[in-house]
Amino acid sequence: MLSILKIRNLALVEDVTWELAAGLVGVTGETGAGKSIIVGALKLILGERADRSLIRNGQDACTVEASFHLKDTREIDAVLEEAGLEPCQDGELLIKRTISTGGANKQFVNCSPVTIQVLKSLGEFLVDLHGPHDHQSLNSRERQLDMLDKFAGIEDMRTKYEASWREWRTAVTDLDELENSERIGTQQLDMLKFQADEIRSAALKDGEEEEIEARHRIAANGARLAELCGAITGRLSEGEGSVIDGLREIGRSIQELEKIDPSTANLFEGFKSARIELTELESSVADYAEDLEIDPAELAQLENRIHTIQTLKRKYGRTIGEILEFLAETERKLSRIENRGDEIEKLQKLAKEREAEVLKTGRQISKKRADAAPKLAQEVAAHLTDLGFKRSVFEAQLTTSQEPAKSGLEEVDFHFAPNPGEPSKPLRLTASSGEMSRVLLAVKSALAKQDAVPLLVFDEIDANVGGNIAEAVGRKMAALGATHQVIAITHFPQVASLAQSHFVVTKEIEGNMTRSQIAEVAEDERVEELARMLGGSAASAREHAKSLLKGAGR
Repeated sequence: MLSILKIRNLALVEDVTWELAAGLVGVTGETGAGKSIIVGALKLILGERADRSLIRNGQDACTVEASFHLKDTREIDAVLEEAGLEPCQDGELLIKRTISTGGANKQFVNCSPVTIQVLKSLGEFLVDLHGPHDHQSLNSRERQLDMLDKFAGIEDMRTKYEASWREWRTAVTDLDELENSERIGTQQLDMLKFQADEIRSAALKDGEEEEIEARHRIAANGARLAELCGAITGRLSEGEGSVIDGLREIGRSIQELEKIDPSTANLFEGFKSARIELTELESSVADYAEDLEIDPAELAQLENRIHTIQTLKRKYGRTIGEILEFLAETERKLSRIENRGDEIEKLQKLAKEREAEVLKTGRQISKKRADAAPKLAQEVAAHLTDLGFKRSVFEAQLTTSQEPAKSGLEEVDFHFAPNPGEPSKPLRLTASSGEMSRVLLAVKSALAKQDAVPLLVFDEIDANVGGNIAEAVGRKMAALGATHQVIAITHFPQVASLAQSHFVVTKEIEGNMTRSQIAEVAEDERVEELARMLGGSAASAREHAKSLLKGAGR
């Protein structure tokens, strides 16, 4: 469940900390009080696009924090692990998002920075949000198929099928490409051969460029290197006043000093090692200079090699590694073209094997769907009866696809007839906005046991329905509250009275500033809020409110 939602500087909200309970949570308030901000805050937590215009006037950033307490964190932990994060501790998950006017937006999960995509991935397992227009998802046949598969409990089987389907399509694509390559033009084939021969003839080695450039740098600067070596050895050992001659003079003075005062010996321990090292340095530099040979032929050879590498880099890749990768790909293409007969036969066999696996798993899924479709329709129809459709018809009709699709061997289309005597038609063609909201709630009720998303949010989906139907909608939401945490943002007192906890959003104006607040109401305060929603005379509205709460067992 969502245990705490903190909102700071978002639209009309200055600073709100909302502590939620389990079960059905009712949220009410006058139009314009700011109830929609709750949905906006949750959408930010779920990784939806941030609109900087929502930042409260006069502020440079807004923040939303959500604390979830989860019984089963396996799916959440899998997302966190893929993102390189630590798993949840004690079932606690903290999500924070900050939107700023001038800088980059930031988002955190359990205090670690994450990407928006991580929030979206987590959101799929945390919140199922339905607004006045979100029931349009019921119009999608893909979403309908997802609902049927969830009801049938074949999601793992479908994952296996989709993996097999992708492998089959890859084999078919490779086969098509190879069969098309039989018609490849002579010019293109010659080009592939030329490219491969040009790279092969260069006999490139990964990493050789750095070595060749170093050797070229030495060969091209041989004269200058010899000149520098001569300057070093000359200063060390040649001519009057050389360093090594000076060291000899210093050595003789040290020997005489030590004879007179032996205690000074420890003062000159470093001198002896320094003299040896400088003598060895002079010898090493002299040897290095002796080995320097300016060979014009070698210099030309190195320059030609550098030119060859640069030419190949301009054509085939930025590095020798990329050039060799291009060669490997070109050789693979040539091999497949030149040996396409054997390769085509091999791919044909592979495609058939993978298609057989797809059909095998697909038929298993088809049987499960065929068994589940009438059961789902029956359960949805029963919930629709409770919601005021006394004699409606609901069907989940399966149609076999022409060829295996990513989702299986068939499609599903929810059909609906709200009134008796009418033929059922696709749901998207028959249901009005108010009817669609109730159908959505009926489907959610039918899937309650299979739906693992802990929080369901219904944002005024009871719009466009009457009072009696609104009560039925509320009772369905309350029933969902037995297995899920449900937030119902509503204008109907019949729905709000059924909530286990009731919160009211209010708007306060102080000077030129407007603030929205949310507070829980109970007992007399709850009666007053329901009476406000009911309208009418104060006394009769309060009595009606009390009867609603009594009927709801509150």
